[in-house]
Amino acid sequence: MGLTRQYLRYGPAALFGLVGSAKGNAAFLALRGERGRYVAVPACEHVFVWDTRKGEKVVILKGLKHEVSCLCPSPDGLHLAVGYEDGSIRVFSLLSGEVNITFNGHKAAVTAMQYDHLGGRLVSGSKDTDIIVWDVINESGLYRLRGHKDAVTQVLFLKEKNLLVTSGKDTLVKWWDLDTQHCFKTLVGHRTEVWGMALISEEKRLVTGSADSELRVWDITYIQEVKDPDEPESKKSKGSSPGAQENTEEDETLELDEHPEERLVKCSKVGSIMREGRDRVVTLARDRTGKFLACHGTGAVLEVFSILSEEEIRKKLEKKMKRAKKKAKQNSEVEPEKSVELSLQEEIQRLTNIRASSKIKSFDLFLSPKGELKIVLLLQNNIIESYNLNLSAQVPQAVRASKITIGGHRSDVRTLAFSSDNIAILSAAAESVKVWNRATLQCIRTMDCEYALCSLFVPGDRQVIVGTKTGKLQLYDLASGSLTETLNAHDGAVWSIALSPDQRGFVTGGADKCVKFWEFELVKDESSTQKRLSLKHVRVLQLDEDVLCVRYSPNQKLLAVSLLDCTVKVFYVDTLKFFLSLYGHKLPVLCMDISYDGTLIATGSADRNVKIWGLDFGDCHRSLFAHDDSVMYLQFVAKSHLFFTAGKDSKIKQWDADKFEHIQTLEGHHKEVWCLALSPNGDYVVSASHDKSLRLWERTREPLVLEEEREMEREAEYEESVAKEEQPVVAGETQGETGLAGKKTIETIKAAERIMEAIELYREEMAKLKEHKAICKAAGKEVPFPVNPILRAYGNITPSAYVLEVFKKVKSSELEESLLVLPFSYVPDLLRLFNEYIHLGSEIELLCRALLFLLKIHFGQITGNHMLVTVIENLKKTTISRVSEARDVLGFNMAGLQYLKREIEAKDEVTFFADATDRFEEKRRKRKKKEKMILAVV
Repeated sequence: MGLTRQYLRYGPAALFGLVGSAKGNAAFLALRGERGRYVAVPACEHVFVWDTRKGEKVVILKGLKHEVSCLCPSPDGLHLAVGYEDGSIRVFSLLSGEVNITFNGHKAAVTAMQYDHLGGRLVSGSKDTDIIVWDVINESGLYRLRGHKDAVTQVLFLKEKNLLVTSGKDTLVKWWDLDTQHCFKTLVGHRTEVWGMALISEEKRLVTGSADSELRVWDITYIQEVKDPDEPESKKSKGSSPGAQENTEEDETLELDEHPEERLVKCSKVGSIMREGRDRVVTLARDRTGKFLACHGTGAVLEVFSILSEEEIRKKLEKKMKRAKKKAKQNSEVEPEKSVELSLQEEIQRLTNIRASSKIKSFDLFLSPKGELKIVLLLQNNIIESYNLNLSAQVPQAVRASKITIGGHRSDVRTLAFSSDNIAILSAAAESVKVWNRATLQCIRTMDCEYALCSLFVPGDRQVIVGTKTGKLQLYDLASGSLTETLNAHDGAVWSIALSPDQRGFVTGGADKCVKFWEFELVKDESSTQKRLSLKHVRVLQLDEDVLCVRYSPNQKLLAVSLLDCTVKVFYVDTLKFFLSLYGHKLPVLCMDISYDGTLIATGSADRNVKIWGLDFGDCHRSLFAHDDSVMYLQFVAKSHLFFTAGKDSKIKQWDADKFEHIQTLEGHHKEVWCLALSPNGDYVVSASHDKSLRLWERTREPLVLEEEREMEREAEYEESVAKEEQPVVAGETQGETGLAGKKTIETIKAAERIMEAIELYREEMAKLKEHKAICKAAGKEVPFPVNPILRAYGNITPSAYVLEVFKKVKSSELEESLLVLPFSYVPDLLRLFNEYIHLGSEIELLCRALLFLLKIHFGQITGNHMLVTVIENLKKTTISRVSEARDVLGFNMAGLQYLKREIEAKDEVTFFADATDRFEEKRRKRKKKEKMILAVV
């Protein structure tokens, strides 16, 4: 088959114009040995790490195609767990920036994540209401916990006990015992969604934030601790102000336990702290030390609270007691009998309020070793702000340390333009115009403007013109970055602007039903001797409807105007006489373009269709269903009949106007695409979206075959449908509280297929070997045995060793799901092979894990199969002995490491004292020398 028409593929080149997406959360990272300086923020599908001191992007952790929804740094500071909208979790190494582990388990966006204090386990909560505990070291899922009826909002590990606390939008706070994997307690004291949770006072208190202005505080008492009569802190935990107790009646927690004696934890409401905000809590969190608590609502104010430690509480109580005694003495000589208690408001004190420049989306706190509280805020309008709070001051005031804004616009970019030399990109939004260098993606100029709707570079690329929502034309000089002229062009919004092909002027269309023609002219500048560029209004074309888009034909003979009545009218430029009317769209035409040779005009409409017309007679060549929502922008590639469209369905598509074919889809944006611009040479496309990002796409040298492209699209559709498949429902079985952590994905299916292929190869090879032995016996001599090319590629290994190799290559996180897909006919062979491997003592941990899982899922069939009885018996003997051997080796290694640790510590102490002695001697020598010098002078 010869290639009839060759197209070149456009591929993603870069994402810029984005500081941070408001979807996920900001988090401080320990990078390059520093804490409290670097902050990670989600940026669409990537994660950007910013240096707050310099305002520079330091690291980009590249994602695949789904948006980032949650970030969680590991306790050792070396890794960052990133949760995505599709439910996957990827753990990045911050040293290399590479992905170490991928977990697939959730079916919807990951909403909350937390590591345990050692960093060995990671728990994640999702919009699919499930909670999954992952083993980070073994890179696999441990189990899934089901119980919430709505999205999970927060998950917290308890350090002391093996417990987990989770909150959800279903108004419940659940306590899970991870040893038995069940929910043993549910707090139902909230009337609305629980949006945030934090553990304070060394995990003896729980603070929850919901949709009202009170933060509820709960006392946590472990049952074993209550039984201990010598425990001094039990008194403290009951202390709360009478004022705070008033709400307790209405919010009384209903204990959902049938057997109160079996409870592990007692959780009772102490009282409430009132927030100043009246709206719902968006984020509630504490810093790592647990000394500070902060929260914010849907507004721009962050409220910071200080939590007193037990030591400080004791001191305060003593002071209070003294005061009470003094008072009692003054009033009468009788000692006060009543005990003194601290109110909740005194234990959790309001420090300060921080007002940000816009709505806060998330924050993170870090207490620096100098005793300064560092706060980073990710704002809704593409800004990161960092504040320092000096705690030693009498009244702590937050000082803004830095603000990262240069990398993007505050609002959506509504217009883009390319300079004639393909180097500069202009983007304009509601508050500013920015000029970017295409090669470095750095912002070169930022100029304030009104709400921009359309723009162009003046020929020569030294000035730009912006049309605004208020009907003004603003002319900017790029060299000085200043606004040189503002003209009141239209009475309504300037919807469209088009440069004339002779480059002497341009035309604008507005909501005042006018098309106006303008020319460039040089006028004398009053302030200087030089002339400056100005705009001169030449003539006007009055129409019956609002003008949405205007375009010149390349020979400057025709002008196409799209109107609000869903038609496109074509006029002669010289006489302004009517030539053609193109009608057929059901909704207004929002964008259009004329091809380089003036033969075709393509129109994109809010009715989701693109129509291609001939410009000679106004005949409609073809109507294409282009996007799943309005077509927002359309532009032809220079010197061709190919064009690009951008839609509100977040896709950009390339089309062939001669063959009426869809060539390729550029997927990357996560929200509506407002506009795009093609470079004059057609090598680059830049697009702007509601997700605040600008994306650059580059024409590669890779040819694109349409059949292959369609095939790839079908494969992608199939892969997505596999992940969405429901697990088979077994009649009579109810879903338990726990389940498998993984989910069926295309990777697990492929892994199962690889295992099946390996077992089939093993069967074939064993049969061949049997035949070969029979042939050798018959011939009475050794006949050469043909080795399978696959086994030869692996270095002439045995068929059974090849099966083990394939097994080892299955990702740890996908092992269980792959075995679940594996048909039972392969299991007997696998068990026999496992027996062989374990006997040899290879890969004990991996094989035991797979073996136990297979026994669990195929228990009935394995026990009912008489052929497998001996295999299972043999496995029992070998496995037990090998596992105990492995355990002994581990124990020995642990003991050896602990011995080395003690040795090193002892050695360090000796050197420490030796160093101290040397320093003391040095000081003494210096002092004597100084004394001698003074005596000499005297």
